[in-house]
Amino acid sequence: MVIAALTAAAVLLAALGEALHARRCRRVAQLAFGPGGRPAAWARAVPYLRPLAAGLVAWGLATLLQLPPRVHSADRGVNEAPRKLMLVLDVSPSMRLEDAGPTGKQSRRGRARDLLESLFQRVTIGRYKISIVAVYNGAKPVVVDTQDAEVVRNILGELPMEYAFRSGKTRLLDGIEEAARIAKAWPARSTLLVLVSDGDTIPATGMPPLPPSIDGVLVIGVGDPLAGKFIDGRQSRQDTATLRQIATRLSGVFHDGNRLHLPTQVIRDLSQGARKSLLERLTLREYALLAIALGAALLALLPFLLHRFGTAWQPGVRPAPAPSPRQPAAGPGPAAEKVTAPAASAPR
Repeated sequence: MVIAALTAAAVLLAALGEALHARRCRRVAQLAFGPGGRPAAWARAVPYLRPLAAGLVAWGLATLLQLPPRVHSADRGVNEAPRKLMLVLDVSPSMRLEDAGPTGKQSRRGRARDLLESLFQRVTIGRYKISIVAVYNGAKPVVVDTQDAEVVRNILGELPMEYAFRSGKTRLLDGIEEAARIAKAWPARSTLLVLVSDGDTIPATGMPPLPPSIDGVLVIGVGDPLAGKFIDGRQSRQDTATLRQIATRLSGVFHDGNRLHLPTQVIRDLSQGARKSLLERLTLREYALLAIALGAALLALLPFLLHRFGTAWQPGVRPAPAPSPRQPAAGPGPAAEKVTAPAASAPR
């Protein structure tokens, strides 16, 4: 409300000044613009451009005055609005089987911790508020909107979260649905959803719709995708087909993290919003700075342009008259008449 009032006041004052200036110019129009008394065609838009420029400058300055200042720090760079990181972590007993990692002797849970730790080291984790949803035979939120990295590392460690659930089959869709419910009230395109699991059987329909706050989806698979291990009377291995299907249905990216860490390009694309266009990445601060720059440029350049190109009339300069084609060229003087004397008569 204050910004609109200040902008309107600046526009009205500039328009009043232009009206007074136009009335004074009409009195000396022929002196300023020549016998025709009219400026150049483009100059007639100046009384409208100057109030517009003043309004842009006033709106930009008032907007910057209302916004919180940007503060640079070592861990967060600039105090931008924190992004959200939603982790959906599979905590089923099969995640404790030891067939993951480059050597194949690491537990799937430990491999997931290493992959997420690598993710934290390659993004500005201080910019993120982290939420974790544990999923097994159902889904439970563990922590919501924390910026304490040590709390997250403790959860990703050997915390036995599977005991918070009843025994049964893993239901990954419940975890995705719970993450979508938590993120529903968050700002649009502010959240990165990361799902870490060794796989699950999912139905052909019923994928929970993601809210507009989810900006990207990353599905990470752990465990040996070829040779599995027996647990609870069945063979368990990384179900890459199912995890890839989940990523495809959520319009996300799948990565087999059993032996390779996350590619840097994938992290950059997901964490920095590379899919956003330039206009989508501009904030209110950038729009205010653009308005100030445009308005100030107009106010600075208009006097120069009016002086140089406001009228084609140049006072005090008279072009030399062209000679008339009917007028003979001037010679050195009138031609002398030739008088012929009468011849003398011969004497007789």
